[in-house]
Amino acid sequence: MSAEAVTQFVSVTRTVDQVAEQPFYIPMTGPSARPRRSLKHDDTFIVLDSHGDIGASAGGPDGLFHHDTRYLARLELVLDDLQPLLLGSNLRDDNSALTVDLTNPDIYRQGSLVLQKDLLHIVRTIFLWRGTAYQRIGVQNHGDRPAGFALTLLFDNDFADLFEVRGERRPRRGIGSSRLLGPTDVLFDYRGLDDAERTTGLHFDPRPTKLSVNAATWQLELDPHESKSLFVAVSCNRPVAEKPARFFRSLLAHRREMRQSTMGAASIETSNNIFNEVLCQAMADLNMLMTETPQGRYPYAGIPWYSTTFGRDGLITALQMLWVDPRIAKGVLRRLAHFQAKAVDPLADAAPGKILHEMRGGEMAALREVPFAQYYGSVDSTALFVLLAGSYFERTGDEATLTELWPAIEAGLAWIDGPGDPDKDGFVEYQRATEKGLANQGWKDSYDAIFHADGQLAEGNLALAEVQGYVVAAKRLAARCALRLGKPDLAKKLEAEAKTLAERFEAAFWCEELGTYALALDGKKRPCKVRTSNAGQVLFSGMIREDRARLVAADLMRPHFFSGWGIRTVAQGEVRYNPMSYHDGSIWPHDNALIALGLARYGLKHSVAHVFKGLFDAATYMDLRRLPELFCGFRREKRRGPTLYPVACAPQAWASATAFTLLEAALGIEFDVARGEIRLRNPHLPAFLHEVILRDLRLGESSVDLRVSRHGDDVALEVLRTRGQIQVSIVLAR
Repeated sequence: MSAEAVTQFVSVTRTVDQVAEQPFYIPMTGPSARPRRSLKHDDTFIVLDSHGDIGASAGGPDGLFHHDTRYLARLELVLDDLQPLLLGSNLRDDNSALTVDLTNPDIYRQGSLVLQKDLLHIVRTIFLWRGTAYQRIGVQNHGDRPAGFALTLLFDNDFADLFEVRGERRPRRGIGSSRLLGPTDVLFDYRGLDDAERTTGLHFDPRPTKLSVNAATWQLELDPHESKSLFVAVSCNRPVAEKPARFFRSLLAHRREMRQSTMGAASIETSNNIFNEVLCQAMADLNMLMTETPQGRYPYAGIPWYSTTFGRDGLITALQMLWVDPRIAKGVLRRLAHFQAKAVDPLADAAPGKILHEMRGGEMAALREVPFAQYYGSVDSTALFVLLAGSYFERTGDEATLTELWPAIEAGLAWIDGPGDPDKDGFVEYQRATEKGLANQGWKDSYDAIFHADGQLAEGNLALAEVQGYVVAAKRLAARCALRLGKPDLAKKLEAEAKTLAERFEAAFWCEELGTYALALDGKKRPCKVRTSNAGQVLFSGMIREDRARLVAADLMRPHFFSGWGIRTVAQGEVRYNPMSYHDGSIWPHDNALIALGLARYGLKHSVAHVFKGLFDAATYMDLRRLPELFCGFRREKRRGPTLYPVACAPQAWASATAFTLLEAALGIEFDVARGEIRLRNPHLPAFLHEVILRDLRLGESSVDLRVSRHGDDVALEVLRTRGQIQVSIVLAR
């Protein structure tokens, strides 16, 4: 074996070993044969292929999932044992249903053609509502003679935990069974090792010609131009004696709920039709990801892997959407306050005052085979919670909610100054409490995301750059809240602590030779001198010196960072840079959105426009105009779209919110509740937008409709309508 071959072998072995040691890694074993589509309602989601099938092709997280468990692993439609031909599949604009159009292939029996292709039109309409997947299969004969055929649904289930679907292996599982409940119903049940019973009920209407525990077959005879409808409802944990609601009644109720849930948010219309499509898809995705919880509506992080309560994702999404709909923030804050840690639990990385990272409802979480039943391994969620609470109050003036949240805010501040700073050096740091937890606990939580310039992984208690910024911003906002609640001494203390941390940050994190801030400090207080987008998020906090902010911003706009589509997480040329990695060179829309807010904070609106246009251009190439969780960081080339990342979630909440955040940064929207005023600070529209109309933009009990028009580098503001006492102005200064 040559020396080169040995080197390659060692390199590959090391990579495989590193992946094997990384817990909860999401594998990608090969491409899926058909594109995937997803629907969600509250704690239930479904992933289907373009034919409307589940499990018909390899590769992909197909299934009907409920509370992190797969309740249906296969649902495949066949016509005389043949797969129908796809005509097309489309999600409704509001994500309420998937419609799939199919037709028949040539069907032969005993060597003779008995049904010529393209004579049958098959329409599958699928939606989710209240723990049940509904499907109507409409079949029409467009031929000039009768058509006889067998239409069969093949189905099966495994009750796999979501982490099993992601690739985790379990030595033992519970016991499952299946049985007929009569001529129209099949039941799958599973008693897990957690002693919980989970059931999947399938109800068919009309009665199939033949029904078994894995197949329902209808023998159909259609006259020319005749049509028939078949219905199937797949319910999660529905009582055996209870039949699902009728298809059309449920569909209408579902759409009515979706319309009602969006009422009250500001609406946006622009001069660019494609950007309007981006905004409409993003709002539909966010509405689908919203989940009714006992504490209020909460944006689940993303489908398929993160359809649950995530602290960081919910907080950042709410922050991004705060100007459009502050009710999202209220639901997020109330839910996270409810689940704020009250005691020390090393397996859950919990300590009093800490804000949730994620929670899971599956069997593996219940058995603590994974630590995520209620997991707190997030170094930034607590500071982001305080930051969002303060921002929400400034946006709304909602003193009642602030008072309700204040004990949680104080507990979060106590964690920041206590367990969050284990060595008492003033910086918030993390190190996982057990080997089962996440090794990295910032938003870049890949095992290899925090490293030194030579590629060595950082060790010990790690202090991330952007987290210190979150803390400074959080304490400044909390100080203003404390003043409002009649606590001037606390306000003064918080302001002083924020000022001290900002000064200490400048001294410890600034890297003169790089012209930017270090990614992190390791356990020995050595800076990780790597150019990363984390420095861009420091801009968002507003805590850094003006001269250095401009140096950071200029660096982010250079080709080693800015690919043409967006800002990379790690600059090209750094030792671990990999444009196909999860966190070491890819492009994350939400990361760019927060950086854009930071650029706007320092008056760098031309840079905002640059980032805005790159991500808009990327969205024009994306399926459904939907920005995914992330995409690859390859340099932009003429007449080519961006390169996708294979297991990125889509939709993903904070990616969906990105378009709204970029518009906020461009317009410089500010709210002053005390004065009843909305201000546009240094508004600057990118070249692809000539006009933006905002309707029902609310401030307290009042609202306004306004138009912003671009004239070169300048803008004109026109107030179209006001309701209540409200003022709108443009401010052309920092």
